[in-house]
Amino acid sequence: MQQSAKFILVGFTVGILSGLLGLGGGVFLIPVMVTAFAVAQHNAHATSLAVVVPTAIVSAVIYGLHGFIDFSITLNIIVGSIVGASLGARLAQKIPAAQLKRLFGLFMVVVGLRMIYS
Repeated sequence: MQQSAKFILVGFTVGILSGLLGLGGGVFLIPVMVTAFAVAQHNAHATSLAVVVPTAIVSAVIYGLHGFIDFSITLNIIVGSIVGASLGARLAQKIPAAQLKRLFGLFMVVVGLRMIYS
């Protein structure tokens, strides 16, 4: 199977999971890109963010059409997220790839455990 076809299949699967579970594609994309496609850690993070934007817009429009978006909450979170994302992206550039990978993995474990036990 061609590399492009593999990425399209991964995108399709991640799109379904993101829309279904409300998770950013990075939770799925980063591990797949790093392990299955040998994409460098920093590149995987950046590529994931570039993919998440259009994916999230499509999902949000569909959820919005069904009346599930609280726009007052959304606008407040957007303000904080833009500032936080700018700082986080700058900070990530200063962290070595191996450490960034461990930090990402630890975050996923903590979030997973909180979801299971809350």
